[in-house]
Amino acid sequence: MGFPTDPKLPRRGFLQAGVGTALLCSIGGKTLVLDNASDADKADEAVRALRRPRAATATDPLDTMKFPTPQPQPGGVPREYWIEARTHTWDPAPLGRDEWHGTVIPKPRSFKALSYQLMAPGFAGAIGGPTIPGPMLTAEVGDTLVVHFRNGATDLGQAVTMHPHGVRYTPDYDGVYLGARTRAGGYIAPGEEFTYTWEATPDSVGAWPYHDHGPNHMLNTMRGLYGSIVIREKGAPVPDFERALFLGALSPAVTGRRRAFQCINHRTGAGNTPTLRAKVGQDVALHVFGIDDFFHDFHVHGHRWQRGGVPIDTETVGPAESITVRFREDNPGRWLYHCHVLAHQDGGMAGWYLVDP
Repeated sequence: MGFPTDPKLPRRGFLQAGVGTALLCSIGGKTLVLDNASDADKADEAVRALRRPRAATATDPLDTMKFPTPQPQPGGVPREYWIEARTHTWDPAPLGRDEWHGTVIPKPRSFKALSYQLMAPGFAGAIGGPTIPGPMLTAEVGDTLVVHFRNGATDLGQAVTMHPHGVRYTPDYDGVYLGARTRAGGYIAPGEEFTYTWEATPDSVGAWPYHDHGPNHMLNTMRGLYGSIVIREKGAPVPDFERALFLGALSPAVTGRRRAFQCINHRTGAGNTPTLRAKVGQDVALHVFGIDDFFHDFHVHGHRWQRGGVPIDTETVGPAESITVRFREDNPGRWLYHCHVLAHQDGGMAGWYLVDP
């Protein structure tokens, strides 16, 4: 994704891609401008036409190196997850209204989304319904995250992957499509399985995103293939209340609808976005991520937290960036949390934070 270099790209498409709701993606050596659902269909067709990369045979020795599977450090353990990519219908506003502004969010809204579905061990069955974001993966320093992944989105007809931020991994477990240089975990075809192994090192402590990085990574991430990783110090206390919040817009190219939806966790408007509920005295941790191409400001009414020893109540996240907002709850009542980019806020990027005495 980025600014176009194709001289055949029309000026109007360039301007839309830069400042409007259009998206840019590069597939099979072509730059595509995605302005609506039919454009997204063309991108899907282009991806389905790609051939599976052969095993690396390049003369560069970096492309043919062999790597061992990482093991936990002394005192660490493997933290296993079974996750399946699935397609499903998603409504960004299941209540049909914004409870804060009292406005109706008109139909049609639903579209075909993708999500990372948490599964029982051995893919014995789904645990709960589809969620966006996918499950929060947690580990402590010294552990490994062992993620058994299945591409169950067979009707999508294209490869998807899991690519992590923040943790340590070898090229086989990068989960990125690199054309002819693609390693084992970078192309998981429909119906196939692969096990990723990632290391929780001391410099991994924090909250990080994971997302699709296959050949159609931009569209499929925006369709919902993303989630969070939280790495803690060894023996660190787990917060009493913890939640991952992803700020991002759903564009018409993704949904096929005529308007963009400003979302938190793929939901728009208070009452549809996550309603957070904590109690006075609890240790609260909110992991906030940017998941689109824009910058967002996260703000919680009635609360402050520390950053570098300075109290703040608004903090910025950019694409794939994250912050952790952590405080000891002491202020009961109903509060708003929202993006403080005002157009995003009033477009639906807001929710309720309820604090019981």
